[in-house]
Amino acid sequence: MDLITQGLLGATMAQSGAKQKEIRVATGIGFFSGILADADILIQSANDPLLNVEFHRHFTHSIFFVPFGALIAACILWFFLRKRLSFTRIYLFALLGYCLSGVLDVFTSYGTHLLWPISESRLAFNIISVIDPVFTIILLVAVVYAFKKYTITAARAGLLLATVYLSFGWFQHQRAATIAEELANERGHAIEQLMVKPTLGNLVLWRSIYQTGDQFFVDAIRIGLLSEPIVYTGDSIKKFILERDMYGLPPASVLSTDISRFTTFSAGFVAIQPEQPNILIDVRYSNLPTTVSPLWAIEMDLSNPDQHAQYMLYRDSSKETREKFMSLLLGNQ
Repeated sequence: MDLITQGLLGATMAQSGAKQKEIRVATGIGFFSGILADADILIQSANDPLLNVEFHRHFTHSIFFVPFGALIAACILWFFLRKRLSFTRIYLFALLGYCLSGVLDVFTSYGTHLLWPISESRLAFNIISVIDPVFTIILLVAVVYAFKKYTITAARAGLLLATVYLSFGWFQHQRAATIAEELANERGHAIEQLMVKPTLGNLVLWRSIYQTGDQFFVDAIRIGLLSEPIVYTGDSIKKFILERDMYGLPPASVLSTDISRFTTFSAGFVAIQPEQPNILIDVRYSNLPTTVSPLWAIEMDLSNPDQHAQYMLYRDSSKETREKFMSLLLGNQ
């Protein structure tokens, strides 16, 4: 999730394991440790644009890296806090703050390499957005109250409420998946791959993407608590197949390798942008849940297969897009 939420979760975890007089210093240690895993965003290469995509939420988010990540945090903080706490206590709070960084990201739609090096798979449960203000506020209130009142009860209550909210996300995910399956059946489609994921900042409007044959179908599903579900029919697009769409591309070329890397990152949900044969898009993400207009993609120089592909972002924060999104979210479409 976003850095602030990661830090708040780390702070809440550290508070929950602190003695009353340690709560405030534990808050800082936990917050710092909670965001430290995302330092992997600094792994970049000017010559290889996909390196950052591959390594963000990689080994630093693995459960097997937790003791080492906490040790790094503790060593950094010991320099500043050695007169206030023993290294053992600093490490304990760092461990509590760091331990759920990767786990939290697994619940998002972006996912993480939680089981590296045992598994290279990027796990994503798709039950909460990478930015969810309700989840963040739950943790924020708990952290602030525990900090001001020197009470671990507030921190533990916040963790409990956050768990309940994630459980609600799982419930909504199951409802969205069921509706997506029913929609495919009504269309006479046999689903080969299905992904449903919450849209930004909420658990009401969901994006559904499924593959049947060599085609992806994208729809939006609104699931209110007190209203009937609404399905917004979206776009469809042909799935990218390397052997068919880029016949003759040397298998050992840099471009072929980059395509494979991007396809793995995108869980196989890749397609050629219509009328732009040099743009390979990640179908999972779009600024609107009914379209295949990409949030990110790679741009390929097809005339130079030994050159790295360029990673491209296509964020659209225009008024028209915002109004369209809110209309779908509120069920006014």
